[in-house]
Amino acid sequence: MKANELNIDDAVAELRRGCLVGMPTETVYGLAGDASNPHAVSAIFKLKNRPHFNPLIAHVSSLEMAELQAVFSETAKALALHYWPGPLTLVLPVASTNSICDLARAGLDTQALRFPSHPLARNLIESFGAPIVAPSANKSGRISPTKRDHVSSEFGGDLPIILDGGVSVLGLESTVLFIDDNQVTLLRSGTLTREEIEGVVGPISSSLDDDTAPRSPGMLSRHYAPEAKLRLNVTKPHEDENLLGFGECEAKVSLNLSPSGNLQEAAANLYAMLRELDSYSSAIAVSPIPDTGIGVAINELTCSQ
Repeated sequence: MKANELNIDDAVAELRRGCLVGMPTETVYGLAGDASNPHAVSAIFKLKNRPHFNPLIAHVSSLEMAELQAVFSETAKALALHYWPGPLTLVLPVASTNSICDLARAGLDTQALRFPSHPLARNLIESFGAPIVAPSANKSGRISPTKRDHVSSEFGGDLPIILDGGVSVLGLESTVLFIDDNQVTLLRSGTLTREEIEGVVGPISSSLDDDTAPRSPGMLSRHYAPEAKLRLNVTKPHEDENLLGFGECEAKVSLNLSPSGNLQEAAANLYAMLRELDSYSSAIAVSPIPDTGIGVAINELTCSQ
């Protein structure tokens, strides 16, 4: 069956059988499964070769669906109302009505939730009628996918249904916040900047260095990595390196994240360009990227590789 012949009904039927599907979102493509089904969740861990202590984010199609899964404080609800649907994940205390299996939470007493804005993702979750776990559709430790073809090349025949939602417009994972009562802690930098979050709730703390028992995906010390050697903040690449540029570069570039120096454009291009360079390079050099705004997330993601 060709990709353009697939529809939401096909994907929902697969999910209800406990199978997995590829799901587009505005951040990256996800490997989607029924969040309440331990067999489906186990299949995700196995297919990704993902550590079982690394929890999964459950995707919802409404705030009401989310409130059945976790306890929302006043601050959590304010953030959800401001940024949902969108690239924000909230890690909150588990609600008594939670239906998501323990395996997806890695046995934690918290639940990670996101309400994606991509219309195809929202349609899939609404049609399924319950939360869907959907970590990035790549092998654990590899570069996240931002196109259907990336998912297909990663998993081949192991994933017969991959919904095609075009290129992920944001291209970076969601920002993840842990909220304990009304105290907010940044667990993972992402598309939403710390400054934007603090504009809604005031100053927040950060916990980006502890990867021993992660409360959020993306907190392990190595993730989203190319196979090629990677060197950062490079203005003069070595002869064996392909340069991934940013803005105006004196050295010859193989690809440029944003010739105009636009950080949003750079974020959207990051994973696709790393994948392209990784397909023919043994070594990749990356130009300096400003450590401001969304540049913080870009630098943190590349530094962890």
